[in-house]
Amino acid sequence: MGAFILSSLLGLARNMVLTRTFPLGELDAFYAANRITEFLFNLLAGGALGSAFIPMFTGLLTREKREEAWKLASGVFNVLLIVLMAIVVIMWVFAPQVVRHGLYLLDPTARVEDLALTVKMLRVMLPTVVIFGVSGLVMGILNAHQKFLVSALSLAVYNLGIILATLLLPSNMGVLRLAYGALLGAAGYLLIQLPALLRLPAVKYDQRSGWKDQPVREVLRLMAPRLIGSGAVQLNFAANTVIALGIGVSSVSAITLAFALMLMPQSAIAQSAGIASLPTLSAQAEMGETEAFRQTISRILRTILLLAIPASAGLILLRVPLVKALYERGAFGAQDTQMVAWALLWYAAGLLGHSLVEVLTRAFFARQDTRTPVTVTTSAMVLNILLSLAFTRLFAGMGWMPHGGLALANSLATGLECGVLWALLSKRIGGLNRRLLGDGAVKALIATGVMAALLIGLLSGLEGRPRALLLAGLAGGLAVYGGALALLKVPEVWGVLKGIKRKLGGMG
Repeated sequence: MGAFILSSLLGLARNMVLTRTFPLGELDAFYAANRITEFLFNLLAGGALGSAFIPMFTGLLTREKREEAWKLASGVFNVLLIVLMAIVVIMWVFAPQVVRHGLYLLDPTARVEDLALTVKMLRVMLPTVVIFGVSGLVMGILNAHQKFLVSALSLAVYNLGIILATLLLPSNMGVLRLAYGALLGAAGYLLIQLPALLRLPAVKYDQRSGWKDQPVREVLRLMAPRLIGSGAVQLNFAANTVIALGIGVSSVSAITLAFALMLMPQSAIAQSAGIASLPTLSAQAEMGETEAFRQTISRILRTILLLAIPASAGLILLRVPLVKALYERGAFGAQDTQMVAWALLWYAAGLLGHSLVEVLTRAFFARQDTRTPVTVTTSAMVLNILLSLAFTRLFAGMGWMPHGGLALANSLATGLECGVLWALLSKRIGGLNRRLLGDGAVKALIATGVMAALLIGLLSGLEGRPRALLLAGLAGGLAVYGGALALLKVPEVWGVLKGIKRKLGGMG
């Protein structure tokens, strides 16, 4: 979690550097091109690969079949590399058509120079698809060995690459600096993980492994349903980008920056828990330890409730001073603040759903069930696109900034997805620990109410001083929420304090 927080902070620093250097309108081209490369990576080698590969790889390690495990990893690597390289070459050739008839489909008035810049940036960034694909496999191998720190820090290196390119490359390159920064960051993302990979016991690469091996085909079979789900998710993000480009200048940048702010607590709270829990849940599922599986997932979900509920309330209440304090300087003006804060309001409302989905889907993957979460996710994303089209028109008709409708659609669809996954998982494993979860939710809501009262008071008392308000809100909100949980006798609070004390004692 600490590494994810560091990576999120560097991501925040990256966005601060970008917004100070480039107007939001110019950043639209980078975010649009980046959406294509993210689409390809996440579709072909992102969550689909991890959800199918890690349970099988962990299962082999659990049964002490290390040679077979490394043969599986080698075969997946060989197939992945060939497929990704072929896709990248095809996309490089047809980049102009993808940009004109894909990204800018709903913007017939797009300028020729904007299209050309987006094409150029896309072509520079396409190799990152291959690099991230290989990195994703390496990350899966490390996670299966219960090694999470280096993988979690790799995103920080990626963000650092973009920051360095923005600050150090010649300014006459303009926003194109970001494309080269993404390439540099992707290389660092992979390189930082390689030493940890090479230190693993009995590492062995088999260049002959590939399509012909049954375990590799099994991973690909398990990936197939997840690919559909990943495709639905990425299609939704791409659709949001296309819709935002058609709404008006800066809309893409506004929803991208707002979503990134929502993802900061989501990454620390849920992605860290989801990634760290998958190997454990996979091992429990492999050994048939259903009761242990049930208790593990229940405890994780309870922790997320305790963390995500106050984080959502804090983002909603502090959204304007947060955006103002972080971004409003240089090329970023007051109107830009209002656009980003407006989108953040609706994204923050869906933080709890996003956080729970991150872990619920992995619980299914640990049981080698990719079909169920994919079906639910695909349905939710189709609903998301339909709601996005409806809400942008509704918001515009009400005189509201229409890009907020994209954020609201995302939050509603994710909330429904969360509810369905929760109900199905509970049914499959004979029920979650309702008493544990109910107790956590009620106490989180009570403590959040106390925290919200403090934040509302600070908002009126420190109006016009965004930095002071933000610092006071973060420090005071955290202290009040933690104190309220302690008074409510939430054991996790004392567990954290004892853990910190043990760590400090060990350092001494």
